[in-house]
Amino acid sequence: MDKETGARIADLFFELGMLKKTPRTGFRFLGTGGESVAEHSFRATAIGYVLARMHRDVDHGKVCLLCLFHDTPEARTGDLNYVYKKYCRSDEESAVRDMTRGLPFGDDIRSIFHEFNEALTMEAKLARDADQLDLLCNLVEERDLGNDQALDWIPFLLERLYTEEARELAQAVIASKREQWWFKRKGEYWVNAKGPGGP
Repeated sequence: MDKETGARIADLFFELGMLKKTPRTGFRFLGTGGESVAEHSFRATAIGYVLARMHRDVDHGKVCLLCLFHDTPEARTGDLNYVYKKYCRSDEESAVRDMTRGLPFGDDIRSIFHEFNEALTMEAKLARDADQLDLLCNLVEERDLGNDQALDWIPFLLERLYTEEARELAQAVIASKREQWWFKRKGEYWVNAKGPGGP
């Protein structure tokens, strides 16, 4: 690897780090909650892996890559929620082109970005479903913390889902409580940290 290529790769690493500092702006309108683009991409990638494993004959590695890189241009453009998109446009095409210029794998990242947005392959549809299911998890978390407005957003989200696997998982998420994975609400464990009932 030559010095210039190494510098471009280092630049990419720092640019991707901006996603940890880039807020998802829809929470401003929800009134509670919040996360960075990087936090969103992490759980969306994990959900994408699960969806891909539930669906036969798809490349689960590709689904994970689609989830991981789908919002990378937002390091340059910021996140535009549905209200902002009515009035503002972001040139994500130029952003992804500029951020990948000079990278030996730049074509790969641009191809991943385009595949996600075109949503023609099953892998892209599953990745887009994972993107929505991460938002659904956030809405259920906010619902459980007392924000009833989160319930108003859920029907619109459900209409965006492509696959039956995602629709089934969505119903499971909605029927769940945010804390049930660890807090069973019964048992001696929650009295003195002993016995059954803990996480």
